[in-house]
Amino acid sequence: MIETTDIRFIRNAMVPMRDGVHLATDIYLPADGAALPVLLERTPYDKDGTNHADFSAADPTPRSKPEIARLFAAHGYAFVSQDCRGRYGSEGTFRKYMSEAEDGADTIAWIMEQPWCNGRIGTLGLSYGAHVQAALATLDPHGLAAMFLDSGGFSSAYHSGIRQGGAYELKQLTWALKHALLARETASDPARRAALEAVDIREWIGVEKWRPGHSPISAAPEYEDFILEQWSEDRFTDFWKQRGLYARGWYDAFADVPMVHMSSWYDPYALTAIENFTGLSARKQSPVKLIMGPWTHGKRSLTYSGDADFGPQSTLDHLFGDYVALRQRWFDHHLKGAGPDPLPEPVYLFTMGGGSGRRLPSGRLDHGGRWRSAAGWPLAAMRMTPFHLHMDGGLGENPVSGAGARSFVHDPHHPVPTIGGAIASGAPVMEAGGFDQREGPDFFGSREAGRALADRPDVLIFETPPLDTDVELTGQAIADLFVSSTAADTDVMIKVVDVYPPSADYPDGYALNIAHGLLRMRFRNAFEEPEIMEPGKVYRVQIVSFPMSNRFAMGHRIRVEIAGSNFPHFDINPNTDWQVEGLAPATAETSIHLGPDRPSYILLPVVPIEIA
Repeated sequence: MIETTDIRFIRNAMVPMRDGVHLATDIYLPADGAALPVLLERTPYDKDGTNHADFSAADPTPRSKPEIARLFAAHGYAFVSQDCRGRYGSEGTFRKYMSEAEDGADTIAWIMEQPWCNGRIGTLGLSYGAHVQAALATLDPHGLAAMFLDSGGFSSAYHSGIRQGGAYELKQLTWALKHALLARETASDPARRAALEAVDIREWIGVEKWRPGHSPISAAPEYEDFILEQWSEDRFTDFWKQRGLYARGWYDAFADVPMVHMSSWYDPYALTAIENFTGLSARKQSPVKLIMGPWTHGKRSLTYSGDADFGPQSTLDHLFGDYVALRQRWFDHHLKGAGPDPLPEPVYLFTMGGGSGRRLPSGRLDHGGRWRSAAGWPLAAMRMTPFHLHMDGGLGENPVSGAGARSFVHDPHHPVPTIGGAIASGAPVMEAGGFDQREGPDFFGSREAGRALADRPDVLIFETPPLDTDVELTGQAIADLFVSSTAADTDVMIKVVDVYPPSADYPDGYALNIAHGLLRMRFRNAFEEPEIMEPGKVYRVQIVSFPMSNRFAMGHRIRVEIAGSNFPHFDINPNTDWQVEGLAPATAETSIHLGPDRPSYILLPVVPIEIA
């Protein structure tokens, strides 16, 4: 092992792109001058900075990017760290996601020409650092030889990551405000900084529409431009099929190299990781791996997500050693031909649940769980099992005999608040993870502290009786619903919840969010062609949930919540005809129809416990 002090450092090499823009690039080299395999990390978050997630279970202090680069260089790699276009030391204008394929490929071509490169290049990075990897891999650049994508790499940003079910993820707006404040243009413009610092995001994310010059980031027009573009492009158009946003449209062209797709159940890129794994492993000869933990975005070394704790065995460190060590072993095996494959199985996933249900000294719920490996996704033993929605709020495998409907009223001015979930970059208005589904002062939009979402009149509840045995759900639920509404358009949100019975620690029980799904009804037939609803007409729709893996313990209930909003995770549907400008938001009464002729049900991904 080379000492980290014996590293040659080249700062801010300005690497040319095909359009003449130059990107600031740092290079860390062992001092012996030999040609080596190269690791490339591209980031919009400052190559000199520190990522919040780069700590380990053994050391809670995050390591800086330069410190990690030196660790890899000391391990026998040339390490290249680059600021993305328009960020920090790099030239050009930052347009989120849009230039990363070409810029990444051009950077790899430049690396291949350097005397310290032996012709084998690996890529790595978290979040945006994973998005840029998937983007460049669609161009299959010569020299790319291995990848480690952590919590990102859009399989389809329209379907998860920027939009979902036709709705817009407001984390894109909270991200943009934060990073507009950090932009170099803001640092050099006191008036722009003052205008951005004066913004209270809470005042801007209601049901009212934004427009150019009238948004929370109007002081940073280059950021406002891409936010308004993402928000207004509500159909699945060619905009969403570009390389940086739509890996699954480029799977056939995607680089055939060893790759890891890692994410977690409370991460907005859980679906991305699973779709990329399934789509690419079916097409490529090189090994493709999937790791799914119980964490929030990037927090792989914590035992908890939100208010739910999964035990010390839940960290990545417990399974593989710390994050740096795992990636070193991955690249050693695939770039150097050294050491065994650290990921010999195709799939590693953490199944949540099975804990004591007690309140831990930390104040969190002991939900528990365990790791397992598998040959693929979905699990071979999984069976999609219909659970029917009953008029009395029951949920069971027996079909409904009587006919009827259950209804709720969605008021755009009083939406159902987001209580955790698969979220990132949501501060200060939303928090990721698992929580008791109950309003409180920590959750934006709450109106009655302590009120369970199940007690709200605008939330429908369907739940099983107390389970007489453990039930595992691993996969994606599919709600098959018969829906009508008084509105021209509205949203239908679903949520799968693990309901604990009352206990000494939780006298009212505990309703833990597991997975969500949604549909903006105008996209019920196709995301390319919205269609207005006819008030009162019944439509059959399918809503697919985010992926999950959870063991519902004996005595618990499986609950499905249905509502018209999940805010501020998603923008609010005003329940109006989107084709007509100037209409005031309106309330909508939405009905879920039940019975032999309209058998609304949810397919749950049941895995037999004896197999589990």
